[in-house]
Amino acid sequence: MSGRQIGIAMSGGVDSTACAIMLQKTHAVQGFFMHLAQPDYQGQLARVEEIAARLGIGLTVVDLRRRFEEEVLDYFSSSYRSGLTPNPCLVCNREIKFGLLLETMTAAGVDTMATGHYARVVERNGIFHLLQGIDRHKDQSYFLARLHQTQLRRLLLPLGNRIKDETYAYVAAHGFTGFSGSESQDVCFLAAENVGDFLARRLPDLAGDGPVITIDGREIGRHRGLFRHTVGQRRGLGLPDSSPWYVVRLDPANNSLIVGKQDDLLQRQVEIADLHWLAGMPARSGDRFEVRLRSTHRGATATFENAGEIRARLHFDLPQRAVTPGQFAVLYRGDEVLGSGVICR
Repeated sequence: MSGRQIGIAMSGGVDSTACAIMLQKTHAVQGFFMHLAQPDYQGQLARVEEIAARLGIGLTVVDLRRRFEEEVLDYFSSSYRSGLTPNPCLVCNREIKFGLLLETMTAAGVDTMATGHYARVVERNGIFHLLQGIDRHKDQSYFLARLHQTQLRRLLLPLGNRIKDETYAYVAAHGFTGFSGSESQDVCFLAAENVGDFLARRLPDLAGDGPVITIDGREIGRHRGLFRHTVGQRRGLGLPDSSPWYVVRLDPANNSLIVGKQDDLLQRQVEIADLHWLAGMPARSGDRFEVRLRSTHRGATATFENAGEIRARLHFDLPQRAVTPGQFAVLYRGDEVLGSGVICR
């Protein structure tokens, strides 16, 4: 057995369970579970405790509720207040899971952190590179695009070379069943609650209605709170017409929801800010990347244009639909994540 100490971020799900089973065979492992803002915290903790007990590994519960509130929930709410649509997972991964949790593991004598993400980290000449997982349907490299070298160098992702179905079969072969069909939730602090209702509690001053305005300036309805809407949305607008209306833009300064038709959602140029490069090698104007504009986006080819130290423009070969301010644009070359930026209004 290797002398390297590995801390496993456990959630009670199939992926972290597979990591624990796999790594326990060759390393000394310790389980860690984060207390964040999970609505079913007690139930989730009970599952993690049962798995750790069956594997015979230690488990440490780390209370990160206050910092999760400050770093993730405040970011989530303030983004919607500004008329943006955030992605809390990227911020949580950088600041909480691979930030504060990794620091806790280090203090406990752990050398390396392992998680069940479907992505890969490889080292070349002392530089650590983030690659897509081989299971393209489950690839989670997008959500790790804000990590730093100091985090990547201590990260182990044993599922990056596996297909999800293999993971289910692997844990079942070791006597762990009941996972099939149960996936981790995208926004862990919502559970069955929708985003609109969650924000109505946190931002009651913004829960009032306001005008729905077409891109040519006509008021054709009323909305029940801007935070209940996002770019590209069609359902729930209550605007009957011969062809569907879509949310094109949110105007928080005037509490207005701007709507248009399908073609009004298309754009070829996207500005991004707060650029972050994983391997410390910024791009130059004229470089070409495959860009994912949200986690479910299949990716599209764009030419990069520098627009300042931490700003850039992306010129897409083909128009992209429903580009959403506040989301992250993640830049790939082949299967490697090179950098990312926040989509500007």
